[in-house]
Amino acid sequence: MHTTRPIAALGAASAVAVLTACGSMSSGSMAPAFNQSTLPPTIQVPAGNKVAMETVGKGDITYECKDKANAPGQTEWVFVGPDAKLWDRGGKQVGKYYGPPATWESNDGSKLTATQLAVAPSGPTSLPFQLVKANPATGTGAMTGVTYIQRVALQGGVAPTGVACTPANKGQKEIVKYQADYIFWKAS
Repeated sequence: MHTTRPIAALGAASAVAVLTACGSMSSGSMAPAFNQSTLPPTIQVPAGNKVAMETVGKGDITYECKDKANAPGQTEWVFVGPDAKLWDRGGKQVGKYYGPPATWESNDGSKLTATQLAVAPSGPTSLPFQLVKANPATGTGAMTGVTYIQRVALQGGVAPTGVACTPANKGQKEIVKYQADYIFWKAS
């Protein structure tokens, strides 16, 4: 299932990246591999790696109203963690993404965590683009040998705007919907 993205609200680079990702959603052996050339340079995977798997993550992000760091008496929505299902380009669930810590787990039982290397703005109402370096996978399967993961083609997921975070509701949690493509890379 493909939903219309609010392209007008995204920056020019974001719109191109979204269109590139959408173009690679077709199934079959002739489908082109994900093309990262339109992404911000800080989010691009280094040479010597190739796309191993493309997924679409659909789910929730939890935020909690907490004290703002280094700002006594102030509060803010703080990212707690994701809870999403990972789907292949053909619409089959192939894994899940959850945390903390942020963990990508394949249906075959292999899973990994990662270290964030870079983020870049993707649009005012969406999480940023992200590049992470994968830690060694546990278990054997699809996650074995993954070197990097990119988060692209984002929709939603930003901190709640309809509910204020104030000292009166500190500790309150809010869940927001999001969708993102997760592109898994392995050494070529």
